[in-house]
Amino acid sequence: MRNASGNGFDSSDSFAVSGAAERTARLHDIPPSITPSHGDDSHLLSRIASPADVKALAPDELAELCREIRATLLAYGHQHGGHIGSNLGMVEATVALHRVFDSPRDRIVFDVSHQSYVHKMLTGRAAAYLDPDRFSEVTGFTNPGESKHDQFVLGHTGTSISLACGLAKTRDMEGPNSGIGNVIAVIGDGSLSSGVAFEGLNNAAEQGGNLIIVFNDNEMSIAGDFGGMYGPLARLRASGGTAQPNLFNAFGLDYRYVEAGNDVSALVAAFEEVRDIDHPVVVHIHTLKGAGYDGEETHADRQTASASPVSLDSPTGVHPTDNVNHSEPWHSDHCNLSDHEPHEGQCEASHWQNPDAAIGKPDDPRKHYGKMAMAALEPRFAAEPGLVVISPATPGSNGITHEFRERAGAHYVDTGITESHAVAYAAGIARAGGTPVVATTASFFQRAYDQFFQEMSLNRSRVTVLDFLGGLSGSDNTHSGAYDVTMFSNIPGVTMLVPTSARDYLADLAWATAPAGSADAPAGPAVIRVPGEAILAAERDATLLPVTGGQIADRPQSASLPASASSASGGISAATVRGTVSVTAQHAGARHMLDWRVNQTGSQVAIIGLGNAYPLAEQTAAALSDDYGITATVIDPRQCTSLDSDVLESLRDGHQQVITLEDGQLEGGWGEKVTAYYANHHVSDDSRNPHVLNFGAAKEFTDRVPLGELNERYGLTVEQVTEAITRCF
Repeated sequence: MRNASGNGFDSSDSFAVSGAAERTARLHDIPPSITPSHGDDSHLLSRIASPADVKALAPDELAELCREIRATLLAYGHQHGGHIGSNLGMVEATVALHRVFDSPRDRIVFDVSHQSYVHKMLTGRAAAYLDPDRFSEVTGFTNPGESKHDQFVLGHTGTSISLACGLAKTRDMEGPNSGIGNVIAVIGDGSLSSGVAFEGLNNAAEQGGNLIIVFNDNEMSIAGDFGGMYGPLARLRASGGTAQPNLFNAFGLDYRYVEAGNDVSALVAAFEEVRDIDHPVVVHIHTLKGAGYDGEETHADRQTASASPVSLDSPTGVHPTDNVNHSEPWHSDHCNLSDHEPHEGQCEASHWQNPDAAIGKPDDPRKHYGKMAMAALEPRFAAEPGLVVISPATPGSNGITHEFRERAGAHYVDTGITESHAVAYAAGIARAGGTPVVATTASFFQRAYDQFFQEMSLNRSRVTVLDFLGGLSGSDNTHSGAYDVTMFSNIPGVTMLVPTSARDYLADLAWATAPAGSADAPAGPAVIRVPGEAILAAERDATLLPVTGGQIADRPQSASLPASASSASGGISAATVRGTVSVTAQHAGARHMLDWRVNQTGSQVAIIGLGNAYPLAEQTAAALSDDYGITATVIDPRQCTSLDSDVLESLRDGHQQVITLEDGQLEGGWGEKVTAYYANHHVSDDSRNPHVLNFGAAKEFTDRVPLGELNERYGLTVEQVTEAITRCF
């Protein structure tokens, strides 16, 4: 699963603007006969206000509706971007669901709900895909706040069967007065590999009663399909659903197979057959991910593939393609296209499509720092057989490129959408003496909370976690990383490092992954919060760091004030690996790695900026100097799991205020620990008890709020922090 509103979940490199121009021209050439136009009643989609309108169509109009939806998705992908590929494959299935079932009395639970764009179009929200002025009206996932036809706010994966079991249980307990009819769980696009999905299958078979599980088998996950279940699934497809072992039958579930998963008539017939069924049944539908993108003929063609409008000579809008014939298990479609160049079938690039407006822009922080980390690890593979990079299904979005995976071979493992397993698996590797690095998005790691406590921390496993998209961002409400510090930094035995530069980031990685038995290796797990937008922007423009200009000491000179902001220990050497900087740190020792860094020594005010909030610390210090003649002490804590008591004690002399800045949840977060330190270590001389001000985010969910607006909301701007500081004098 994975994201919306510009936080693209896969793929890698930028591509030529000329390609975009060509595609835009082609988009403008879509014949009006198949291009839905908002407010134009001559088009079927414009007339669909509810599922009742789908039911009212003549049978021979369903295919035309599917073609219009497909054209709308293709145009929407160019203009807005999103999870277009999975939705293109689900067009016919979603039309058939609403043709046969009676939503919202019949409850349809989508999983992963990034497959729900077509469902939204058919439940009164088509204008949000047809009219560019209304694109922001809907999220990329189901949301009951938008429509009574959406059952849950869902962006994550594997839970639809469990949720459906709960809905069906209440219906069966309450009887006819429950207001619930059929219960349908729609799962697929890789989410069936999640452990919780198997827990749901197990419960469904035991519970019994009406429960329809629609398994969208598009032969893909976010990247490829990985795991032992995919061989039997391929044999089921090849045999028309008759091969054994049948994993659904093994759970005790009834089973039906629909090969023509992009034939709306076949799907209507299949769903009518199971409507009102009195026992759980799995309807396995074989769909084509990205159905409607150009079909590909050869490997060479794939290098220049592009999205195109639905062709007039295709009755369904689905092109024939040979990109579904790879040997099982499938690991690669042998192309490494960007987010702008998807095609039908087994194509990682079709998972998330960036809009054309993003063409030519530099990598976002996730891809930038992800590529940097992989470039640093790759040269070590030959000498360190136990060094393994683990990605739970989201490699491309985090800079783990196709080329890197191919070169890494057995040193790279995609576990599928299985964060709990990935962390436990890493703990096993560590116990055997290996060096595992688990990399994914902060909000996805929430699914592995128990494994972080038990298998990783309680066992003191030498696991390195790369925590992407941590902190505030403009993400939707299911992908916010604002809670990562409160989660990771409060687990006993975990060291959470929060670097503020590429140099520190790679030094932290080198230290955390020091081979087992190294004299200065950490004793347990380490989480490295991958730098975000503010850090990357400052690295690209040193004026955003007005105090140091980015020229700071590699290591603290001492553990307390005064400290020299200009001295450097020379603890890092750099080399170029495949065009990306690779850094290795000299042995530093755990204590030295956790020391806070004082980058400017001052008086009256000390500003401590954690991670992505560190540039704000320097900018605020510059404003205090320019406007009030105050030279503030500026501190980069570099980690958030322990306090540097030597530095905090040093601040008692000459500092009336200590300011903490963090771009995450304030309550239960890092800054409050600094406040608690001074409260719990109060001294009799009140002049030596500095007043502490904490700045951070409220404890709330936010949905696609721009980062700048969030910073304003939480007081994380130079003007607001400066005003609060001077008001206290």
